[in-house]
Amino acid sequence: MDIFEEHESEVRGYIRSFPTIFDKAIGAELFDEDGKRYVDFFAGAGTLNYGHNPEKAVEAQIQYLKDRRIAHGLDKATVAKQAFLTTFVEKILEPRGYNYKLQFTGPTGTNCTEAAMKLARQVKGRGNIVAFTNAYHGHTMGALSATGNQAYRDESYGARGAVSFMPFDGFLGDDMDTIKVFRRYLEDKGSGLEKPAAVILETVQGEGGINVASKEWLQNLAALCKEQDILLIVDDIQVGNGRTGKFFSFEEAGITPDMVCLSKSIGGGNPMAVLLINPEVDAWSPGEHTGTFRGNSLAFVAAKELIDQYWSDDTLTKEVGRKSEIIKAALEELKAEFPEFDCKVKGRGLVLGIQTNQAGFADKVSAKAFEKGLISETCGADSQVNKIFVALTIEDGILNEGLAIFKEAFREVAAEVKA
Repeated sequence: MDIFEEHESEVRGYIRSFPTIFDKAIGAELFDEDGKRYVDFFAGAGTLNYGHNPEKAVEAQIQYLKDRRIAHGLDKATVAKQAFLTTFVEKILEPRGYNYKLQFTGPTGTNCTEAAMKLARQVKGRGNIVAFTNAYHGHTMGALSATGNQAYRDESYGARGAVSFMPFDGFLGDDMDTIKVFRRYLEDKGSGLEKPAAVILETVQGEGGINVASKEWLQNLAALCKEQDILLIVDDIQVGNGRTGKFFSFEEAGITPDMVCLSKSIGGGNPMAVLLINPEVDAWSPGEHTGTFRGNSLAFVAAKELIDQYWSDDTLTKEVGRKSEIIKAALEELKAEFPEFDCKVKGRGLVLGIQTNQAGFADKVSAKAFEKGLISETCGADSQVNKIFVALTIEDGILNEGLAIFKEAFREVAAEVKA
């Protein structure tokens, strides 16, 4: 590890949590340079919903390169983009009754949220955006302004940019309807809240602690935005692409956002971000939001193959539901075993976790799990949640193996805390 410590910036993060040199990966398994195998319950922070190196996508990319097809296209028309657009419209949008324009932004999710907020401000002629407590929308300047974690709110970050925060569903307790709070702020001229151009939210806050917005809350928020002439932006970067079961996390609520941010798993492991835009608010002038790598041909190729493979029917959605129950049962087992830690099992679909009331507990579990051959991370403002974030395609045998390791690590840390 010396080369990394000596020559890579101090900004490096995950390398500290998982201190080994990885080499190969397939499905839900990782192997380091010494051949040690790890079960992956991290899935690239949501980038690998279909696992590492999905075979059909890999083969399609290899053939594409062998044929010397165009690799870098900016936003020119290419055969690869044409094929992706056709498949996305036919397999994702049309069956769900959605009519969106697609904007290919810079290749990371944060650029997608930046584009969405920029467009909303332009369309509505208002500067303010409303985000929610414990939100996370990326690490560039505009996206950071909509991120709730105190660690990113320091003035040195330059993140204070015309964003107001409202309480997310459940933030003020289960008995408080936070949409009523938001409405009160909008309607009272003394509230200090400037009418926003848009509201941006995650339906399940992944980095914020696996906080789930209810179907009713989402429906009431969508209705309030429509009533108040506010655009609704759903950040589906981490929990879209089937993570909650349906392709989009908001489908079960029956709402239609004005804009949807997609990235991470849409490219099958390749950098790619797509902003879905209601045609009525697609007010961009040509070239008004650009990026050198907004035309990643390999991502188009992989994405088309994965959509064809996994979204031609509802098999994957059913598998997400089935595997979700397996993981929840394991987490509920731990909750029942350790009532003194006031554990909470959280999440939807395959974005799940267990929260404890012991400071540092989740980090210790993650570290011990890594020692035993399991890659998993923590989340929440105080890293109080152990996050179980598996590939949607994980095999049952590997899933159960990983859960056994996680439970063993959890129990060992619990014993140390109680000793």
